[in-house]
Amino acid sequence: MQTTFPQLLLDHAAQRPNDAAMREKEYGIWQAITWGELANMVAHLACGLHQAGLRQHDHMVVIGANRPRLYATMLAVQSLGAVPIALYQDAAAMECVFPLNNADVCFAFAEDQEQVDKLLEIRDQCPQITNIYFDDPRGLRNYDEPGLQSLDDLIAEGKNFAVQNPGFFKSAVDQVKPDDVGAMFFTSGTTGNPKGVVHTHDTLLNRARAGAEFDNLTHAEDVLAYLPPAWIGQNIFSYAQWLSCGYVVNCPESAATVTIDLKEIGPTYYFAPPRVFEGLLTSVMIRMEDAGSLKRKMFHYFMSVAKRVGPTLMDGKSVGLVDRVLYAMGNFMVYGPLRNNLGFSRVRVAYTAGEAIGPDLFSFYRSIGVNLKQLYGSTETAVFVCLQPDHEARADTVGVPCKGVEIKVADNGEILVKSPGLLKGYFKNPEATAEVLTADGWYHTSDAGFLDAHGHLKIIDRVKDVGR
Repeated sequence: MQTTFPQLLLDHAAQRPNDAAMREKEYGIWQAITWGELANMVAHLACGLHQAGLRQHDHMVVIGANRPRLYATMLAVQSLGAVPIALYQDAAAMECVFPLNNADVCFAFAEDQEQVDKLLEIRDQCPQITNIYFDDPRGLRNYDEPGLQSLDDLIAEGKNFAVQNPGFFKSAVDQVKPDDVGAMFFTSGTTGNPKGVVHTHDTLLNRARAGAEFDNLTHAEDVLAYLPPAWIGQNIFSYAQWLSCGYVVNCPESAATVTIDLKEIGPTYYFAPPRVFEGLLTSVMIRMEDAGSLKRKMFHYFMSVAKRVGPTLMDGKSVGLVDRVLYAMGNFMVYGPLRNNLGFSRVRVAYTAGEAIGPDLFSFYRSIGVNLKQLYGSTETAVFVCLQPDHEARADTVGVPCKGVEIKVADNGEILVKSPGLLKGYFKNPEATAEVLTADGWYHTSDAGFLDAHGHLKIIDRVKDVGR
């Protein structure tokens, strides 16, 4: 079923207008925004942006943390057939110059004063930027810059336009096609300038659905959106899959409160790179060393039981009666409270990717009852290439090819991928596109690996390093 991002928003708003779509923590209190309210906000933003001159195929940059109004802006841009480009909020001003000029960006959304200052600093080098909209007005009251406007004013203007043109928004959404460009992501650019990876609505939503079907995700999931929106992984987990499934996305108050917010929300579906899992484990171990000797002994005893028995139970296999009883006691006294303390008491599916995870770290989480799995993918493949089935998660593989994906290994050991989620191309860079996409639709991953006897993919290293 092919569809678009704004169409999915309207579907949810029509079917369950009063259900929470997002929650945002402000001043320590969680505030919910419903699907109906979100659709209204998106409609007013889209009308405001249209009135300001944003047109089909134009690019608009958004810079900020995960916030309902940032997501609403991206949806509004897509509703007009234009293309949102999220940039990293911690990027230096000079790092934004190339993406802004490369994509001929005239419109920008900036979360707060810090991001506005960044755009104003480089305005001389990006003279085409005419409109900058800010969300948080703190510190910006005395700014007098041409084209700088608050999002509240834009919404108010859009609301007036919508009253005078009641059919405009729906008709704009109907004109957006699944094969139209839906978003663009700039790669890190470690060697030379970053490349703009162009994805259609369909490539992103197709992979979002494939991942959701694989793990039986429903609208009942709770997700914490705390990684940068500019990273395609965050975009898939809390934007594409959010709109595909209709679950609730929770936005933490700030980067400093993420661990507290994680405990409060208790997500059911969670993603983090290995370093985050490592940091959480380190904090547990430090606290354990400060505990009394009895508590410490109990912890270490039951952790040795978990290490021996937990992964086997997690894989759905049976263990002896004594081990089962010991594990149940450990679960009551140690693993349950530990999962609760980490914010993982409700996690049904947890994923890690991005770099290799140490086998000890991987088995620690699985041994205490967290269904941690690995996936394989990249910006160019819209993330989902391989996923680990629930009872087949191992530290040394990245899973089996998911729906629609074909994998073959080239003579030099490089993994080639064919998938409905492949990039349309690199923006204004046909040479780079030709390097990674073959004429018959195979994508060069630059990773070396092989499929094992069970059909799981194992990654060895980058192709260029394997040769050496």
